[in-house]
Amino acid sequence: MIDNHTDEPSNIAAPPELTGGNVIETKMPDSLVGKKPKLGFLQLLIFLIIFAFGLGSGYLLWETELLQTNKPQTAADLLRQVNPTKGHKLSATYGDLGPAMVKSGVIDYDKFLQVYESAGLPLSDAQKEILTQGSDAQIVFNRENAYFLLNYFWALGLINENPILTEGAMMQYGPEEVGRFASTGGWTIGAKPATDLFASTPLIVLTSEQQAKLEKVTQNVYRPCCNNSTYFPDCNHGMAMLGLLTLLASENASETELYDAAKYANAFWYPQQYIELAIYFNAIDGQEFSKVDSRKVVSGDFSSGTGFGKVHQYLVANGLLEQAPGSRNSCGV
Repeated sequence: MIDNHTDEPSNIAAPPELTGGNVIETKMPDSLVGKKPKLGFLQLLIFLIIFAFGLGSGYLLWETELLQTNKPQTAADLLRQVNPTKGHKLSATYGDLGPAMVKSGVIDYDKFLQVYESAGLPLSDAQKEILTQGSDAQIVFNRENAYFLLNYFWALGLINENPILTEGAMMQYGPEEVGRFASTGGWTIGAKPATDLFASTPLIVLTSEQQAKLEKVTQNVYRPCCNNSTYFPDCNHGMAMLGLLTLLASENASETELYDAAKYANAFWYPQQYIELAIYFNAIDGQEFSKVDSRKVVSGDFSSGTGFGKVHQYLVANGLLEQAPGSRNSCGV
């Protein structure tokens, strides 16, 4: 596969465990050199509770990494900031997209179920109904369904015909190479080859205004596994984010709503990295995660692989983290 990432894809059958962030070897950015935290703490004590979720990022296991702090901010405080207990509500419902995706062949229902069975996280009756009958329920990201939503939206981003796929960066090597990306070649739970599924069905048709909004936002939403924006959805997270933002754009969600959704989708898909971002914003700006502008959080300065790596290095250099996490995220399925 074409590798534009700081990590490698994995096979779909066994979602890998997420135990740490990508540590990018890079110099401290000038904006951070000499900058001191506003808060008077040297080290943080948190349990970096890690979910192994998703085909490629995991949401199966909770892990603990012990860090130290003099500030009375607990692991639960940080986790609630990044992954709110009540979740994050989207201004959209599931509608009939589930049955439409099964019918289109992008989701092979039996294969989809088997992945979750093998992971020890069988789909709930409500999730099965979303795929087979559709649902009028409002979509809410939470700790329990982030794994499901990652692959649900990945399928949507992959199958839906949109100029971002047919005219954007995914075409840079020519249409004959489109199957070599992790977001395409790694999708093995469809009823057809991923290259046949790619942008093949107009499940969501946007107006010119909605498309313009989508393209603007996707070019400014990043993910910690690599340095590509959602406009170049070459991995599972990127393709899933494209599917999510496309659905919201079709519902005439505002730019702010799109950025908010991206912020919390990333937070549930990358909990450890976003806990570190929460520590950073708290230390530098004195802000809780929920108060930080979503556009800022998902920007390349903080949510790209390089951006997160610089933040991580800053936290380590200033004694805010005891040690660097030792593993990485996978962008395969």
